[in-house]
Amino acid sequence: MIWLHRYAKLVAASTILLIAAGGMVTSTGSGLSVPDWPNTYGWFMFSFPASKWVGGILYEHSHRLIASTVGFLTIILAVWTWRVDPRPWVRTLGFAALGAVILQGLLGGMTVLLKLPPAVSIGHAGLAQLFFCITLSLAVFTSASWRSRAALDVPPADDRSLRRLAAATTLLVYVQILLGATMRHTNAGLAIPTFPLAFGHVLPPAWTSAIAIHFAHRVGALLVTAAIFATTVYVRVHHASRRELVRPAMLLVVLVAAQIMLGGFVVWSALQPTVNTIHVVNGALVLGTSLVLTLRSYRSKLLAADSRVSLDAPHVADGSAPVTSAFRAGGHVGLSSDAPRPAVEKGTPA
Repeated sequence: MIWLHRYAKLVAASTILLIAAGGMVTSTGSGLSVPDWPNTYGWFMFSFPASKWVGGILYEHSHRLIASTVGFLTIILAVWTWRVDPRPWVRTLGFAALGAVILQGLLGGMTVLLKLPPAVSIGHAGLAQLFFCITLSLAVFTSASWRSRAALDVPPADDRSLRRLAAATTLLVYVQILLGATMRHTNAGLAIPTFPLAFGHVLPPAWTSAIAIHFAHRVGALLVTAAIFATTVYVRVHHASRRELVRPAMLLVVLVAAQIMLGGFVVWSALQPTVNTIHVVNGALVLGTSLVLTLRSYRSKLLAADSRVSLDAPHVADGSAPVTSAFRAGGHVGLSSDAPRPAVEKGTPA
């Protein structure tokens, strides 16, 4: 299982690279540099000559190659998870990742064939973030720290308030990312060309649809910052001894501070492509970190879904799997293959 976990982390990291490549395509306005799909100027994608990778073609074609590679890696992840992981809901999640990456590829093709319609482009960007969340979740669920149930003296945190707060924060971050995607794909990135004030005022003195979208993104940033601050304070006050919660909570504070600074530089640099792309990638990291914190807050609930499946105990010689330590702790130790068996008197049926 450890290799499946490492591979899931590789796929999640590759997804971040794919998001960065997509960010560069949008930031450089290269979405139609290759006007056909799935081919590249009539060439089979993987046989397109490197000598023709110039200008916007470099960004768009590279994005397609990375996307194809991530798709191939996801096929392996789905099959591997199905064959190795005994938890039905995790196996289903593996194929959900596969379905998401297939749909993402189709949406990518539609953005080109339909000449970059905003609705499809925004959906493409939003699904990319959801796909990243799925791959990251698989990396979390297959980790040894998640699967181990040996440390019964330190049970998972079971805090309903934390679960609600963390989930709300993650949802808010995702909505903010959708607002950012809407702003980029409707060319509203410089609708308010000053930062932190709007045309020298707290509120814009005049309104258009582009200004409204841009200003909504700024308001969303304030709400996300407040939610992350509230979540972090709650974790520090109520779960200060739990490193698995404190670490992502503190990382969230660092990432959201960096995100606000990057947002300012995006405006000050007049949408400089590299800065804009780093802003997009860091937004994905904020979402991913918030998701990890949320999943860990739900660990006690999710472990109950597979309490009868052995994940941290070795298989016995005949190929059968012993029950989990959590199941044994419930008083059913007699069902475990490694539990002591009662003595059987001679002549008594076993």
